[in-house]
Amino acid sequence: MKTGRNFLFYLITIGIFTLLMWFVLHQGKLMQFEKIQHVISLNSKYSAPTALQNSSSFTQFLSDIFLRLKHPLTVLIIQIIAIIFLSRLIGLLFNKISQPTVIGEIVAGIILGPSFLGYFFPNAFDFIFPASSLNTLQFVSEIGLILFMFLIGMELDLKSLKKTAGIAVMISHASIIFPYLLGVALSYFLYADYAPAGVPFIAFALFMGIAMSITAFPVLARIIQERGLTKTPLGSLALTCGAVGDLTAWFILAAVIAITKSGTFMNSLFTIALSLGYISIMLLVIQPFLRKIGSVYISKETLSKTVLSFLFFILFLSAYITELIGIHALFGAFIAGVIMPHNIDFKKNIVEKIEDLSLVLLLPLFFAFTGLRTQIGLLNNGHLWFVFAMVLIVAIIGKLGGSALGARFGGMNWKDSLSLGVLMNTRGLMELIVLNIGYDLGILSPEIFAILVLMALITTFTTGPGLNLINFLFEKKQYSLLGKDHHRFKILISFGPPQMGSTLLKLSNYIFPSTESIKNQITAIHLTPSSEVHPTNAVVFEREGFGPLKATATELGIKVHTRYKATDEVQNEITRTANKENFDLLLLGSARSVFTENILGGKVKKIINDCTCNTGIFIDREFTKPKRILALVPPPGDELYEAVLKSLYLNPSVESLSMTSLLTNIEARNDLQNLLAPSEKTEIHYIPFNILMNPERSPRDSYDLMVVALTGWKMLVSRQTWQIENLPSVLILNHRKK
Repeated sequence: MKTGRNFLFYLITIGIFTLLMWFVLHQGKLMQFEKIQHVISLNSKYSAPTALQNSSSFTQFLSDIFLRLKHPLTVLIIQIIAIIFLSRLIGLLFNKISQPTVIGEIVAGIILGPSFLGYFFPNAFDFIFPASSLNTLQFVSEIGLILFMFLIGMELDLKSLKKTAGIAVMISHASIIFPYLLGVALSYFLYADYAPAGVPFIAFALFMGIAMSITAFPVLARIIQERGLTKTPLGSLALTCGAVGDLTAWFILAAVIAITKSGTFMNSLFTIALSLGYISIMLLVIQPFLRKIGSVYISKETLSKTVLSFLFFILFLSAYITELIGIHALFGAFIAGVIMPHNIDFKKNIVEKIEDLSLVLLLPLFFAFTGLRTQIGLLNNGHLWFVFAMVLIVAIIGKLGGSALGARFGGMNWKDSLSLGVLMNTRGLMELIVLNIGYDLGILSPEIFAILVLMALITTFTTGPGLNLINFLFEKKQYSLLGKDHHRFKILISFGPPQMGSTLLKLSNYIFPSTESIKNQITAIHLTPSSEVHPTNAVVFEREGFGPLKATATELGIKVHTRYKATDEVQNEITRTANKENFDLLLLGSARSVFTENILGGKVKKIINDCTCNTGIFIDREFTKPKRILALVPPPGDELYEAVLKSLYLNPSVESLSMTSLLTNIEARNDLQNLLAPSEKTEIHYIPFNILMNPERSPRDSYDLMVVALTGWKMLVSRQTWQIENLPSVLILNHRKK
């Protein structure tokens, strides 16, 4: 009744207001007609009908659309759409071949530039990137760079660098001075023919040196993260060297910009003095104040918009001051990031608010703008390609060789020294930033700019293959632990939600508890399904992901090896780890796919098919202890199932074991006799399968755990025997014969 009354009121209200609106519009139209007639009487040459016809004509409509297409905002929007779409598409393609996404985004920028789109489709290029729009695109992309450099600065913890520097300072500085010297020497041969007119040799030489010696710390961190090297000595040293090198290189770059812009030696000294004063104020005055803010505003709840606004104020004020001093706004953004509080939770919350906007939206605009400047077509003769080859060789020899020799001199073996050299040779985005600064200052010619962009791409692209080659050349035969010690049982636990890690560890301890004769080796792997995770977030994700599992391991007195990795190929990484290291059992939690109700479909199905070791898939239904177990017995010969069932049967926590089978009663009882030895404690029941089908009581009400072989589970699913919601926690076992 109430609903009908409300609906009637709604109809009456809409009707009345519609009539009133029509009346007002009708009176206004009459008033408009009278006004037009009055204008006609004053000026007989004015023709109202013609004007009305023209204003409403289809031609005029198309003309208006064409004008709107040329509006600066419309042009910027279509540029953003094209850049984001192509950047993500090519970035994902490069990621599929184990290359950093940033390389694909840089390539997308070059494709959108005159080297490809402008060459093959000039009309489309002029439509999307008219010359009048490039200044707007540049300014928007530079805002993205300011935010990005702020994040880079936040990644550097000066206190941790003091503690871990040691050999890293020597290696990182060797990786700068070697290529810097070679770059300066190379500029001597390039200056006469390829430096822009009027550019002093010292400016050209200093920029060539910095272009040869830069390392892309963000790309380096992600490569180390993707390859699982973060906690290895090599990975830790590479990160420290990259951080020290980044810090040193940006100070050198600031000095080079100051010298270049100042013109005279005295002016450059004055600029450097102002820069040192600015840095001192930021470190000694602003940083202690921000540290207090970081100790109070740690969580998302306390990090209010007011606090965030203040942090942005510090960021852009710092960028503004350094731009006025003459050492570029990006250096100010970098220093603003360095002085931010280094509380890991505070950093994570700041990074989450900035990273997506910076990396997903604004940085691809910078790549596209760099691509618009990169004219590979200028390298139209063999001599220029010879110059490119010479630049590439100098860059690799200087950076890789300097890092490797420094590491070797510091006591590292050749394999790790060369690996470190390959990692430090990664240039990526940081190189593009330096090159664009040089191009904006008029120090680099279009030809040299294009050559250096290609060099940055190739040195970044070869990092992964270079590491693989070194591993292959220095590879030693690995022997499985199973081959040496038959009393060691290796279990790999893979999980997504953190609590599932704790649950799977408890389950593994129930089904295969360590004894004096059998010592389990348990490894837990937690993967974040993205290779673009920020290093700060990766630390937090790893800590939060393994938190419940480590607490459970301490409670049970179990030693667990943990591994964390951010990757776009989660199932492939799980399979590779399980197969390569000869695990005896892979235990993983199951989750329904968005596209299918099949528990064993999608990623889980691929893991089962590709994995060469035994597999256990666990469906959790608030599992705590396996007091009451329901076992669906498979045909004889399933060694994994028999081993698990025997272990559970003898476990003190198990009070009852109910057996059932899709086979006949006699076959099931024969299996029962073969599987289990007599036990005084655990009760064994055989329940015919048709009794379990009682619709009035689901298995979840009677049991804590159901154990079933993969073949049996498929039969249950095909018969639609039970709804998954009616089942207790389920352990599905897949035996693989080796």
